[in-house]
Amino acid sequence: MTLNPVSTKTAEPAEGITAGMTPTGTQSQAVLAFRRFFFGILVLATIAWLGWWLATILATDGFGTIDALMLVAFLSNAPWIAVGFWNSVFGVGLLHGLQNPLASVIPLVERARSDDLIFERVAIFMTVRNEDAARAFARLRVIKASLDATGHGDSFDYFMLSDSSLPDVIPAEEAAFKNWRAEVPDEGRLVYRRREVNTGFKAGNVRDFCERWGVDYDIMVPLDADSLMTGRSILRLVRIMQANPRLGILQSLVVGMPSPSLFARVFQFGMRHAMRAFTTGSAWWHADCGPFWGHNAAVRVAPFIEYCRLPDLSGKPPLGGHVLSHDQIEAVLMRRAGYEVRVLPEEEGSFEEMPPALPDFTVRDLRWCQGNLQYLKLIHLPQLPTSRFNILFAIQMFIGVAGLVAFVVLAAIAAVIWPKDTPFPTGSAIALYVTWLIMYFTPKLAGLADAILRSAKRYGGTARLLIGGVVETLFTFILVPISMVGQTLFMIALLFGRTMAWNAQRRDRYRLAWSEAFTVLWPQTLFGAALIVLLALGAPGAIPWFLPFLTGLVLAVPFAVATASPELGALAAKWKLCAIPEEFETTTEIAAILPPAAREG
Repeated sequence: MTLNPVSTKTAEPAEGITAGMTPTGTQSQAVLAFRRFFFGILVLATIAWLGWWLATILATDGFGTIDALMLVAFLSNAPWIAVGFWNSVFGVGLLHGLQNPLASVIPLVERARSDDLIFERVAIFMTVRNEDAARAFARLRVIKASLDATGHGDSFDYFMLSDSSLPDVIPAEEAAFKNWRAEVPDEGRLVYRRREVNTGFKAGNVRDFCERWGVDYDIMVPLDADSLMTGRSILRLVRIMQANPRLGILQSLVVGMPSPSLFARVFQFGMRHAMRAFTTGSAWWHADCGPFWGHNAAVRVAPFIEYCRLPDLSGKPPLGGHVLSHDQIEAVLMRRAGYEVRVLPEEEGSFEEMPPALPDFTVRDLRWCQGNLQYLKLIHLPQLPTSRFNILFAIQMFIGVAGLVAFVVLAAIAAVIWPKDTPFPTGSAIALYVTWLIMYFTPKLAGLADAILRSAKRYGGTARLLIGGVVETLFTFILVPISMVGQTLFMIALLFGRTMAWNAQRRDRYRLAWSEAFTVLWPQTLFGAALIVLLALGAPGAIPWFLPFLTGLVLAVPFAVATASPELGALAAKWKLCAIPEEFETTTEIAAILPPAAREG
């Protein structure tokens, strides 16, 4: 199958769309324009304020080349900090300042009722490549059982869309499908298809489904191999889609599942309580130009087929060829065609799994990095300013990481050459340092506040929630520098043609060998050690300033080994350290697929 050039067509205005309103007719474009303007002013003012503050510090001994480079590097990262800060502040304010925050954030949900009949045909499909067949089919079976239990199961068909190539995986998939189909009276509702060549990767897999079966369905729900959704959550998405014909994509808020892995449980704990506030604030101004994460969402099939065909990028990989991070581009194309793209910022039975160890997290991170940097060739696609911002911000997320790493290196050099007879403005520098850290951690702090205000009991009580917050903060202090340096080195390698392989991810907890950890993380360790030596020889008094960044680098290997330890993971699960709500009240669907190790404690 060949992916054709991206469609340049724009949908004709549909009947019934009111001028000055979003395509679903549920929000005023003027109101949204004001929200975006107001939010943009706050973000720009914050960036300008931080930049001015840093400039006054750097200018103490004159403003030279290194100072200018430091300021540029700092400002490249500042948008990510400012947007995250204000998203979270707005999110907490909306969630706890309004009686019905959804009415302000995504009013089109008011059109759907919990007892609406399902009258549109829905395809639920899972895309896999060389995954554990039993594990993947188990999730799809649980989803089907959950939907059947609602009484609306007849409206849904199920597809396992395989791109597998390993000789031991293919027969396992075929056997698992044969066993499942033998249990279902209506065999036509279950389909297994394997492509011989995975052209276009996951996006090509989805496009192949659309061209083969798309005409038979109104809505599709894409799933990844680690996805799980309850029947209730899927019905919620479908009912909202049915009630809003010009809603093209409705993305659920995807949260992590209980895990026996220490790395996964701490990481997803931080994401879990931070996401609701952050996403609510983001959705307030993103509105009809929202995100799409490629899975655990409801997608309107007809406009997706017609308008969301991806281009082949000019040039060769890593930045040319097929689009890796396809989801946000599909969201942009859907909105350009006159259909809304929304995120539903509520926790409603939509789950995924986190990487079980740092090396797996790194692989996933670098794949996103490469995919997002491909957007440099797609900036021309969006017609709406908010959609264009989404593309630029996805690029900036990784450019800003490299900028921050460059800032640290430049700051170390500046410390070494700082004139000994010029006093350093310590007070102002510490205040800026603390301000930046507070802003960086605001999404997590806002999430903790939201969890406590809503119901700390869901997390085992306020004390357990706060202890988990402290542990996760320390975890983040170590993880973030490791991740940032890894991404920066990978971006440099991209310039020399390095690319990421499209292979299956490890899903289960495992013991990480010291040798494997060193093989993956020696560059971060060497980078940290080099900076320490530079500072120790040239500016030993400045080392404390760099410790929050350097600690993670020099501890990268032992951190990776410890957080992958099955024994520490079992203890954390037993003590409910960094536990998420589903560990205290496990849903039927999660209980059906949890491995024994995840049930310990």
